[in-house]
Amino acid sequence: MHGAAFGALGLAATYEALDVPPEQLAQQVELFRSDPDFLGANVTTPHKRAVMPLLDEVTDAAAAIGAVNTLLPREGRLIGDNTDGAGFLRALEEAGHDHEAVALVIGAGGAARAVVYGLHRLGALVMVAARDADAASALAGSFAGGGPSVAHLGPRDLASVLPAAGLLVNATTVGMEGGPAERALPLDVDVSLLPRDALVYDLVYKPRVTPLIAAARERGLRTLDGLAMLVWQGAESLRAWTGLEPPVSVMRAAVGG
Repeated sequence: MHGAAFGALGLAATYEALDVPPEQLAQQVELFRSDPDFLGANVTTPHKRAVMPLLDEVTDAAAAIGAVNTLLPREGRLIGDNTDGAGFLRALEEAGHDHEAVALVIGAGGAARAVVYGLHRLGALVMVAARDADAASALAGSFAGGGPSVAHLGPRDLASVLPAAGLLVNATTVGMEGGPAERALPLDVDVSLLPRDALVYDLVYKPRVTPLIAAARERGLRTLDGLAMLVWQGAESLRAWTGLEPPVSVMRAAVGG
């Protein structure tokens, strides 16, 4: 995706995958900091939180989400950013979603936190539900105050909220190909209770049609898969690294979108 983007922009840059064991993370960060040709990097599991104290600064987005997925060199310093929330919102915008609707987010991990951060900034009323009710409560509580409400639900409360939800987001790995629950629905959610104009957004992108997406389409609901967020968070990273407008269509084509 990034290699295709660099080519389209005429940049003599490469994007490489680095397998960094946890015990070598600090050393790798120092190598980035001292490399004059370093343009930037993405950070993925299991380093998104562990890298934060190794950096010179983190953005407000990264601090609020509690994770870094993008590294930016600035005059010998390393800045940590998080483009997941922005990528999620750009995909929503592209889908033409009405942000004033009630949003129900399933999950309480890192992806859910990025989604809630984005929706909270957008001004949506957000409800969070997860198998771990304490985790859902903690996530909602971390966004208390300073804007529209973020509340948590128990798994058994879903049925009472779904009829008012204009947006349903699966921010778990349920439905992921090769995962432990690849044929399941997150929290056994009943999409038939959603309004007819609701959007069902599954952050899973392998497969493109998850059990949740299939159930929503059978109901005649609008759907969005996780490839859109993958592309847009990458595009936002590229924009931060280069200061250039990312060629989103090229990036999407490179990942089969």
